[in-house]
Amino acid sequence: MKRLLKFVPIFVLLIVASSCNSIKVASDYDKTTTFDQYKTYAFYKTGIDKAEINDIDKRRILHAIEAELTAKGFVKSENPDLLISIFTKAREQVNVYNNNTMGFGRYGYGWGWSPYYNNFNSMSVSRSTEGALYIDLIDAKKKELVWQGLGSGVLNDNINKKEERIQEFVSKILSNYPPEVKK
Repeated sequence: MKRLLKFVPIFVLLIVASSCNSIKVASDYDKTTTFDQYKTYAFYKTGIDKAEINDIDKRRILHAIEAELTAKGFVKSENPDLLISIFTKAREQVNVYNNNTMGFGRYGYGWGWSPYYNNFNSMSVSRSTEGALYIDLIDAKKKELVWQGLGSGVLNDNINKKEERIQEFVSKILSNYPPEVKK
């Protein structure tokens, strides 16, 4: 039992660490659409130009989408079945932790248990940026949205890991495409 208790902090740390890096995905689609008909795609420049993200990250996203769609058997075309557009959102999160400690120490005129022992109001502040990436698939002939995927999670500030994180976002979002239509 004592051996098991030694590993509890490690398990808790792993769960916390993995929850910080997780990407939540969701998708929605037009239930009347037959997705087997789509074989080719092109990027919808008008929609992509409106995305509020720097050009380098935009290219990273588009390359990741290209790789995922190619792996699914799609072909880039001048006369596409689908138009691909993206939309991004970002918001900064600030978390303030008050690290007051409690313990045995001087309390009033004697010694005892006190919630004010070592109460030096140590605070820690952490900042992170949570981002959301929307990938829209638009029927090129009808000019109607047929599928939308959303991925949200903490963005990585480490420039060296940025491309990996973008690929992870795109891969997880497009894992929901094509939707499994229940019969």
